Amino acid sequence: MLVVEDEPYLAEGIRDGLRLAAIAADIAGDGDTALELLSVNTYDIAVLDRDIPGPSGDEIARRIVASGSGTPILMLTAADRIDDKATGFELGADDYLTKPFALRELVLRLRALDRRRAHNRPPVREIAGLRLDPFRREVFRDGRYVALTRKQFAVLEVLVAAEGGVVSAEDLLARAWDENADPFTNAVRITVSSLRKRLGEPGIIATVPGVGYRIETGRG
Repeated sequence: MLVVEDEPYLAEGIRDGLRLAAIAADIAGDGDTALELLSVNTYDIAVLDRDIPGPSGDEIARRIVASGSGTPILMLTAADRIDDKATGFELGADDYLTKPFALRELVLRLRALDRRRAHNRPPVREIAGLRLDPFRREVFRDGRYVALTRKQFAVLEVLVAAEGGVVSAEDLLARAWDENADPFTNAVRITVSSLRKRLGEPGIIATVPGVGYRIETGRG
């Protein structure tokens, strides 16, 4: 999981305590580092201190919700007024723990969030030799694990969900990027190209000229 906390001693204490509970955690001491880690890693849960340098914990929560990843969020903060908690939940937080807190309570809350998340697992999709698990964010091709970036996975997830149907570049941009994406960018073409390389031969993503992209369901 990701723990965003700007107090170094507290952050290290949380990480060490979680490790003893067999929970692995990455630490980010500011908003920029948190966003960077979220861009390259998939986390089961995000623990966010609201008052941090750079983009605030509230902004991090907004980005997580907007990404559509479904990552549960636990707000960790000294602000304990009902209004503060209400704001956190409105932002998309799934739970709220105020400082000071007992590490055991944090662990119990994290495990409860993980159980809830497991009950809402999206189905594993299989098509043309591809096996895509949205819950674990894993992709296999003919039994071989394929390591993908967050954006590559998002694009492949949309294509696989189409079950061989054509998806336009505009639809991919709308569903795999945020609302600030430039409609004239080459991001879709570049991401699809890199995704093809990751998936290997024979090519499985077909280009339909002037229309979009689709998974070749006739293979495998």
